[in-house]
Amino acid sequence: MIDLRRFIKPGDGVWWSQAGAEAAPLVDALLDQVADIGPVRAFSGLTFNRRLREVPDQLTLTSYGAMGELRRARGLQVVPVHYSQLPRLFAERALPGDVGFLQVAPPGPDGVCSFGIGVDYAADAAPQSRLLIGEINHRMPATTGTPGIPLDRFAAVVETDRPIPEAPGRAPDAVDEAIAARVAELVEDGDTVQMGVGALPSAIMDGLAGHRDLGFHSGMLTDGVLRLVEKGVLSGLHKEIDAGLLVTGTAIGSAELYSRLGELPVVFRPASYTHNPGVLAQLRRLVAINSALEVDLSGQVGSEVAGGRYLGGIGGQADFSGAAARTGARSIIALRSSSRGASTIVPALSGPVSTARADVDVVVTEHGAAWLRGVPLSGRGERLAAIAAPEHRETLFRALK
Repeated sequence: MIDLRRFIKPGDGVWWSQAGAEAAPLVDALLDQVADIGPVRAFSGLTFNRRLREVPDQLTLTSYGAMGELRRARGLQVVPVHYSQLPRLFAERALPGDVGFLQVAPPGPDGVCSFGIGVDYAADAAPQSRLLIGEINHRMPATTGTPGIPLDRFAAVVETDRPIPEAPGRAPDAVDEAIAARVAELVEDGDTVQMGVGALPSAIMDGLAGHRDLGFHSGMLTDGVLRLVEKGVLSGLHKEIDAGLLVTGTAIGSAELYSRLGELPVVFRPASYTHNPGVLAQLRRLVAINSALEVDLSGQVGSEVAGGRYLGGIGGQADFSGAAARTGARSIIALRSSSRGASTIVPALSGPVSTARADVDVVVTEHGAAWLRGVPLSGRGERLAAIAAPEHRETLFRALK
């Protein structure tokens, strides 16, 4: 095990890559040694690491949301931030950034290590860090689109040969597929799509199989993208920028996805590009497809808190929804009409507004699509109540009165 006490001082801030790119051996070493190091601040994105549910008292854990296992993390401190702001916050030292943990691909002949499947905020944070510690995983695929890190930039490295963690989750069900069918009707051939990860986005990707010449620009690339490429759907022919290319920041999916990235016309770019408002404004046919925990009767979107629990985050939803609604084609919020017996269409959100109602063009559930663009407040409530779960509609219509 690497002795981190040589590199991390009391009061330092440490960050690491997220999801499958998380340098788990280094994170585990920090959890084991932080009591001897002293108080440390840390930043983690989406994680599959169950050890982060219970962190030692000496470690203060922050994130941009309660993603993955962070939903159960004791004492998690959430920074409410648009994903596009992360590069700036690392540069300003507003987020923990003294030491970075990176899982990278083995160095090439030039001595440079690719970021692999986890470019996103890591490529923006790395230049701001005092030192970097690397996990060189011999199973991490080298990716293109962003310059890598010279091997001599690492203060220390550990070598591993372990499978890249696959994204957990359930398979899409009939409700997801019904929503996906309605979303597919709102996407036109030649559009550029953005969406996240999970059962519903997976169903939506499969629901687009009958389309032609779609483009892809998103923070995350999943197995659904692989399936659409195989069907010839994602040609990117009509993209205003990066024509013919899939643009993403990280890959989150199966072992097959990771092993076949080299077959895809994909470029991995940092968050300072994928979520940059100036970049997104050039995608005039951008369709942002995002989910939510709740939508209120005016069209405000809650993606952070439900039932008093922090379960999500702002992430890139507002970045993409705003761009799609203002300069792109359309902004879609897709969600199941109920969750654990409660309506997800609500009179008032139980938490903060994550995405403004002005940045939502249409809300979709398995019961229909409520078009909101250009609709006054007086007409929005009835449209939204009409696509709620039938058993909750009467309550919602009463609330309107």
